[in-house]
Amino acid sequence: MKRPLSFLAFALASLLSGGCDSPDVVPTADGRQNTRSARIEGSLVVQSRARGNAIVFLYDAANPPPPAGSGRPVAFTVVTAAELFGASLGDNSTGPFTAPFSLSLVEPGRYLLRGFIDADTCRNVPQPCHVSDFNPWYGVTSEPNAGDVGGGAVDPATGATRILEVTTDADGWPQPLTGVSVSFADSATVPFDRPAFQTADAREFTPATTPTKLLTLTPQTLTGAVDQRAPGAGSGGFWVQLVDANKDGVPDDANGDGVPDFWPRVIVRKLAEGVRGYVDENDLNRDGMVDAEGVDYARANGGLDGKPDVVVLAAGLVPDPLLAVLLDGEGKPRPQPVFVPQLLVAVRALALDARDPAAPAPLAAVPPGRYSVTLLQSTGQTWRLPNELDPALAEAVGLPGVQSQAFVLEVR
Repeated sequence: MKRPLSFLAFALASLLSGGCDSPDVVPTADGRQNTRSARIEGSLVVQSRARGNAIVFLYDAANPPPPAGSGRPVAFTVVTAAELFGASLGDNSTGPFTAPFSLSLVEPGRYLLRGFIDADTCRNVPQPCHVSDFNPWYGVTSEPNAGDVGGGAVDPATGATRILEVTTDADGWPQPLTGVSVSFADSATVPFDRPAFQTADAREFTPATTPTKLLTLTPQTLTGAVDQRAPGAGSGGFWVQLVDANKDGVPDDANGDGVPDFWPRVIVRKLAEGVRGYVDENDLNRDGMVDAEGVDYARANGGLDGKPDVVVLAAGLVPDPLLAVLLDGEGKPRPQPVFVPQLLVAVRALALDARDPAAPAPLAAVPPGRYSVTLLQSTGQTWRLPNELDPALAEAVGLPGVQSQAFVLEVR
């Protein structure tokens, strides 16, 4: 029995002695192994009766989330309710409560931090209510709903959103950003669920023969794994209001067409072809930013610009039925939003490249293909058709199929 042990000891000694020299380390083609990154860390500060996990999102400052932009999170982290609220998890005290957070692998750049408390409103509110239901992997479950509490990294004096910058030292190494505070308060409680909708109108749109396509949107109530309830009495409706970004009491008219702007906004965007699911064209990695390479369309003023396009169709809410309820008897805007049972959307036979949202460029023709329809609320909440509840996709990802959520505008 001793010979095998001796042989094993000799073999191990040989391996160890042969391993004394460090192996050569060379760069690889994997960019992640050659990326220098840092971290952003600090504390959450919560003053709220809500209870739930805290979700913190990191955004590129140049690509902010709705309603200011269309950016998607670069990263996110979750701080559990137990860690955040501790012994007060079961009561209704307002705190303040604090807990640490950290976001790792952050590359040099300028960032925004936004977030929300994924509240379990069923603790205090009778049905209908929401349990904590955030799920980052699906568009239909990745945004806040009624009762959730918003937050972010803001200037404590002005309340303005802070831009956080991860810098580098003299040798190019990113420096950690510490001591960052992310605040949440009941004053930022989300008033309504997301603007889930459906339409019974035909999908086809032929710009050559139809200058304007009308779509009637009605609320879509969902229960179960995806829980959405429209605000208002009965079957609910949509929260509508006039846009007044500068708060001067005068409705905005951003495009100068003589018609005031409304919330919610409507976005009709071209979808990518030849990929599974519903992915925006020229955003195949779904990061909310235009891909470096992609499809380019001729512009109305002639030729290509050599850059991938963000193709949207000119679309908006039909104003007459909304102005009837949003203006008082003297034609002055009402200060509060109102509910309407449905929305009438006009989609024009005009395509634009919205790569620069501030200066969309008309295209020479409307590109044929599939287009999504999105409602965007002033709260930043959105709802898009089509989505993962399309029965053709839902079962594979463990969601309930809802036929109305498979609607897609088909331009011919």
